[in-house]
Amino acid sequence: MIGIAALWITLLLVGGGVALDRVLADAITRNFDDGMNYVLTAMISSAEIGPDGEVLFNRPLADQRFLEPNSGLYYQISAKGHEDWRSRSLWDRALAFNPNHADRTDHIYNSKQFPGEDLRIMERTILLPGSKTPWLFMVGQARAGLDAQIKTLRTTLFNSFAMLAIGLMVLATLQTIYGLRPLRRVRQEIVRMRAGEKSRVTEPMPAEVLPMVEELNALLAHNERQAEEARTHAGNLAHALKTPLTVIMNAATAQADDLGETVIREATTMRRQVDHHLARARAVGRRGAAQSRAEVWTSLQAVERAVDRLYPYVRVDMDGDKSAAVRVERQDLDEMLGNLLENAAKYGGGSVFATVERAGDMVDILVEDDGTGIPPADRIRIFDRGVRLDSGKPGTGLGLAIVRDVAEIYGGTVVLEESEDLGGALVRLRLPAA
Repeated sequence: MIGIAALWITLLLVGGGVALDRVLADAITRNFDDGMNYVLTAMISSAEIGPDGEVLFNRPLADQRFLEPNSGLYYQISAKGHEDWRSRSLWDRALAFNPNHADRTDHIYNSKQFPGEDLRIMERTILLPGSKTPWLFMVGQARAGLDAQIKTLRTTLFNSFAMLAIGLMVLATLQTIYGLRPLRRVRQEIVRMRAGEKSRVTEPMPAEVLPMVEELNALLAHNERQAEEARTHAGNLAHALKTPLTVIMNAATAQADDLGETVIREATTMRRQVDHHLARARAVGRRGAAQSRAEVWTSLQAVERAVDRLYPYVRVDMDGDKSAAVRVERQDLDEMLGNLLENAAKYGGGSVFATVERAGDMVDILVEDDGTGIPPADRIRIFDRGVRLDSGKPGTGLGLAIVRDVAEIYGGTVVLEESEDLGGALVRLRLPAA
């Protein structure tokens, strides 16, 4: 930031300094030329043709430097075939001119014809009354004074702009250092958190940095929740596997006659538990993805085709908003809808109806069946792991538990109601709209 600021300041000041130098140098030069133009005009207005056909002044020029040899201010009137009329200040020198060149307007140029003395010359060709000869009036002045003024100007500009550049760079440096100081404070807070001294950034911060600090604290809280959930899942899984493993170990130690059946039964229980916790772990790991999005109708159609193959005697109808989408990974949505539709097909009377509705910033997915329904007293207990109201049909008792856990992970809910149209159970799955 400091380097970019220094480069930008340098470019601006160099560009501004060059432009200002040209403007002021041109102004000084124009003022210098105006003085010579005044002298040249005075010469032309005072000139006339004498009896011998040569030019003479009817009144002397006022500037005394024309009378002082090598004074730095000179004039000369020349014409082809005539002797030059020069100021005494030229002494034994003469201004060079081209007899075939004619300027009806002022012609200004620099000349180095005198060794050690740079000149600025203004000339104009005039036809005087009574003469057919074009006379070249020339005024020359040493550039030493003009160059000294321009040098003084440039020195002043350079010093001023250099001081301005240093001041601006120092200001930019201090501003950058001061402006980035809150980030160094945030870094120090993070160092303290890594050292275990604190768990959040609690140091007061400026308003410009506060949103970042709040997001950082929110991220830390999110990670802590995920870590706690992971520990909870690991503990629950270990606890769920501990009992089946103990049963298997006891049966094996006692060399029980039904050892094979016991292993198969307890292994099935362990597999159900592992599947349940894996589903939760997948949902927890994916819920932070901002790009999570799933089309509800597409997922329903895929699940409906799978249910048709498993339960060909069950009719599944669907209706509602076909464009609705939810902020859930497609795999997790398929798993929730699969459990709901499969339960409705398994425990219903042969008819299942799924409806998709929008509810503000949420999407409701209603799955109804024409079975015996679920008593109100069991509508909360049924979501617990392993709870089954109908043990006569195959199942694990984990389907609704998985739906509830995954829905809650994504910020949704699932509740059991009674279907008014079909008379059986109604499951209302509510998920955040995408």
